This record gives sequence, C-alpha cells and structure tokens, in this order.
Amino acid sequence: MKKFYVTTAIDYVNAPPHCGHALEKIQTDAIARYHRLLDEEVLFLTGTDENSLKNVQAAKKEGIPTKKLVDRNSKKFYELKKVLNLSFDDFIRTTEERHIKGAQKLWLACKKDIYKKTYRGLYCIGCEEFYKESELEDGLCPEHKTKLELVEEENYFFRLSKHRDELEKIIKNDEIKVTPESRKNEILSFIKSGLEDICISRSAERAHGWGIDVPGDPTQKIWVWLEALSNYINGVEYATDEKKFKKWWPADLHVIGKGISRFHCIYWPAFLLSAKLPLPKKIFVHGYLTVGGQKMSKSLGNIVDPFELVEKYGTDSVRYFLLREIPSAEDGDFTYEKFEKRYNSDLAKGLGNLVARTLTMVEKYCDGKVPEIDKDPDSHPLRIDTKIHNWKKSWADVDKHVPNFQFNEALSSIWKFITEADRYIEENRPWDLAKEGKIKELNWILYGLLNAIHQIAWQIYIFIPETSVKIAKALKLEKLLVKDPKEKDSWTNIRPGTEVKEIKPLFPKV
Repeated sequence: MKKFYVTTAIDYVNAPPHCGHALEKIQTDAIARYHRLLDEEVLFLTGTDENSLKNVQAAKKEGIPTKKLVDRNSKKFYELKKVLNLSFDDFIRTTEERHIKGAQKLWLACKKDIYKKTYRGLYCIGCEEFYKESELEDGLCPEHKTKLELVEEENYFFRLSKHRDELEKIIKNDEIKVTPESRKNEILSFIKSGLEDICISRSAERAHGWGIDVPGDPTQKIWVWLEALSNYINGVEYATDEKKFKKWWPADLHVIGKGISRFHCIYWPAFLLSAKLPLPKKIFVHGYLTVGGQKMSKSLGNIVDPFELVEKYGTDSVRYFLLREIPSAEDGDFTYEKFEKRYNSDLAKGLGNLVARTLTMVEKYCDGKVPEIDKDPDSHPLRIDTKIHNWKKSWADVDKHVPNFQFNEALSSIWKFITEADRYIEENRPWDLAKEGKIKELNWILYGLLNAIHQIAWQIYIFIPETSVKIAKALKLEKLLVKDPKEKDSWTNIRPGTEVKEIKPLFPKV
C-alpha cells in the first residue's frame, strides 16, 4: 500500500484558535481524505507550538503559569477535530517528551554547522525571528505590523550560508516542489539575495526558563523555529522508533501559510541537509483568510471564532465556505454576508434542494424503491451527455484539481453538475410523466437522478463528509459504512437503493 504523510503547520497557543487556523486544517483534511479514497495509507499530523515567547507573555498577562496556558489552549486546538470533523491521525505538542528528545537529537545532528557568538539585532517575538532593518515596513515587522525588540546576547548560530548553493538547486529543480509557482519564485529570489547565518538559540533568562534546553548548555534554549520544525520528524518518532521513522519520512506534503514559507522552504531543508536526513517532497503554501482585507490575526483582534461559527451554521457549512470561497493559493475575505449567500445558494437551494426533490419523487412515484429500468445505466445522459456538465466530467475535475490544491475549482465543477441535475428535472418534468402514466420514462429519469446524487455524495466526501454520509444513508447504500480501526468512514456501491421514510432538509435556509 502506498503511503502518504501530510502535515499542517503547528500553531502558537498564546490564544484559542480562529478561522484562519481552521482554513489550513480543513484544506489538509480534504487532501488526506482524498488520498485515503485512493486506497493509500495516510498519516495526517497536526499539533501545537508551545515553546514560544508569545506563550510566556500571554501567560504573564493573565497571571497564570505558562504550562497552564499552553495546556488549556492546546486542548482547544485539539477540539477542532470534532468541531470541524477533521481526520488527523496524530496531534503533537512541542512540550511532549518525544518532541523534546527529537529536537535535541536534531541539534546534535547539525552540530558541525553550529557555533556561538555575540549578536545584536531586531527581534520580532510574533515571528520568533531577527529582521534586518531593510526588511521592515515603516520600521515595523512586515508580518505583524508591530515594533521589534532590540536584543543583544551571546547565542548559538547555524551556518545557513554554507548551504546556499545547494538550497537554490533543490528549490529550482523541484527536489522539494514548492507550490504555487509564485511562492517558489519568492523563495528563489530570497536565496539569490544572499543567505546569512541564523541565530538558533536564546538565553534561558530571556526565555524566562521556558523552552527546550540546548544539549549540554542549560543556559540556552533552542530557537523555537528549529525545534518547532522538527515536529514533522518527531511525529514519526525520529528519536524513539527507527522503524516508524523510516516508514513515514520523508513527508509527502507540508501544508503551510505564506507567512512562514521562508522557515519551511529554506531553514527547514538546511537543517535536514546538515543532519543528513531526507528532504520533504512537496510544500503547499496557502494564502490568508482576511477580514476587510487584513489577515485574520489574534494580534490584530479581527478573529472569527470557528466554534461559534459551527454552532450557528454547522460543520459542513463552515468547511464548504472555506474550501469553496477562498482560493487556496491566495487570500480570501470573510464576511457573514458572503457566508450566508454561499450557504443559501449552494447548500440549501442547490445540493439540499436536489437531494430532497429526488428522494421525495422516488418515495411518491416508486414507493421509495429503486425504479426498474430496461436500458443500460451507462447510457444515461446525466452520466455521458457531452453537451452538459455530466458527473464523469465532475469526477475528472476532482482528480485534476484536488492534487493541485484547487479545492474551489473542484467544488465549482461538482456544483455545475448539481445545476445540470436540477435543470434535468425541470426539462423532463417527472410529475407530468407520472400523470400521463409513462412509467418507463419516469423510471429512467428517477434512476438517473438517484445515480447522480449517489455520485455527488462520493464527490463531496472529502470536502463535506458529514453531508456525504447523510446522503449515503438516505440512499441506503449497501456496505454503507466500513469502519477501520481508526474509525474513518468509507463506503462503496454502484447501484443506489433508497429508504425515504422522512425527508429532512440537509441545509435549511438561513
């Protein structure tokens, strides 16, 4: 069985999660579910970054111990699993023993490229990175729009400059494929501008004693980015289980936001090269979820709470909006007006209406049973008519767009077919055929519609799985739910059957 190892970035826990975090998790979940449907063995890793100075500051502001804050907020991030119906297999915390051991092992593996010196520079606590003055925007951090802290102390440094030429070759030749192409070009431009050695520790005093000790030097804590990035190898037991590590590493895909592309596309490969470890195969860089054109951010105070959004509209409604409305490689703006418009037009009026109409007619005209037909099902126009957007075209688009992370394009294609199926009902008017006693024609139309919503249920599974399973249950599909040991739902069948004792709207209008 082919393996597929996919990761999200791990999140700072200085505050609870917002919908910007939800976007990345849902995108990655769709990718993981797609690969499971390809019958691949998938490992989907996510987690929390708990050793940042931001966490120390947030705890101090609340007047509580840092550990209490990170334990509380890490739990909230884990709860996204149920709230957003995420299928991740593992959740790593950077305060875990397996992570601490792995981070220290990686440090020692890079030791030949590490040296100590006194340094003075401008540090952004939000980014956990030093910046040159030329990189600032109006004197502020380009990412967080905040003032930087002037830091001067003796720290450990990593010889990033040593790996410049090899990194350029790796990115240029797609040894690590960075997508979209625009992000690859940004990374190449940054490498070509010259790479300087980077600071990879901070004093235990400045860290307020929080973080992972540098091996052999408890006066210094490992730079949060070096140890945080190592979560990807620690999640597959780099320091504790050689067999598992060799099975899963290298990662097939890292899913990250554009603000941390430098860390993942330059620093992370450099650490791996130094440690003589295999490189990840691909990095997908997504855009931001914005509000009024600004990045959704805890520091900017413009967050949308995913827990509240799901409570009001439902899990699949939130998943659908974020995958359909937000172009995956670009920024996308969130407003409640956009959310409700997309919900009502696509879910309540579109998919929900098609399923309800079809099942109601099958109940009324066929006693809830699969209508008998005397033609080859493969000849049905909803399946093969090239003049319309048939369901085979939708399948082809799913297989084309999902591997390229174009979730909105895949969903657009599925909804084109939903529109065609609705149009098919209006054009063929099965209620008139029933009145005229044209049973063969009526059965042919209803069978095609049942088959259509069966295919749609499959096609939407990776995006809105709860709705997919509801449709499957309404169709009473044989082998409906096959439970594996990890309790992931999968179902297969060719010919749908129906059981429509009661029709409930999938998506009531809001």
